[in-house]
Amino acid sequence: MADAPLIELAGISRVYGEGEIAVRALDNIDLTVEAGDFIAIMGPSGSGKSTAMNVIGCLDSPTSGHYRFNGIEVAGLSQDQRALLRRHYLGFVFQGYNLLPRTSALHNVELPLIYKGLGRAERRAAAADALRKVGLEDRAHHDPSALSGGQQQRVAIARALVGNPQVILADEPTGNLDTKTSVEIMEVLEGLNENEGLTIVMVTHETDMAQYARRLIWMVDGRIERDERKRKAA
Repeated sequence: MADAPLIELAGISRVYGEGEIAVRALDNIDLTVEAGDFIAIMGPSGSGKSTAMNVIGCLDSPTSGHYRFNGIEVAGLSQDQRALLRRHYLGFVFQGYNLLPRTSALHNVELPLIYKGLGRAERRAAAADALRKVGLEDRAHHDPSALSGGQQQRVAIARALVGNPQVILADEPTGNLDTKTSVEIMEVLEGLNENEGLTIVMVTHETDMAQYARRLIWMVDGRIERDERKRKAA
């Protein structure tokens, strides 16, 4: 469906529990994400921003509403088909890096390609190219313990990139970093959006980091309170 948004949430709700103890984490939200968007989702703790990210990433399922990816109704996909969607179209970056501790940056980055069935030489070449894109080609053979927090997050971004996803989902990617390193990470993401055309959806509580995005969404009590596309700074 060529004219469909890349991501479309229509009337999405997510309720945990039942009856008096039910918690409505998402409350009838509508959201479209076009290819090439760079979105920062903000809001206080419990606002629903991480739940929205999990629904988009097919890590959680909505209680009601429709989620379409490239025009395809995600609810109609089997568990295996959802896993394939995540593997081939989505890349994930988390606050805690989630790197294997006793293996090189290069091997950490190439891991997703093993599950895709790529051969060793092809995996290594793709992983090396992904590390180059995040400015870490000279650290390819270092273990995470020999890397700074910012460098580990760059490895995590390269790992998310290596499968050529359509969307990068970044959940508090600067949450464990100091301000200077956070700026460096945001410049990497900004460059990937501008130069590689990657669509990025990021959850953050840091207002200054959100300014790198092209579009800001503010959530409160499971609802989208504000959705604004900002003018890029000169």
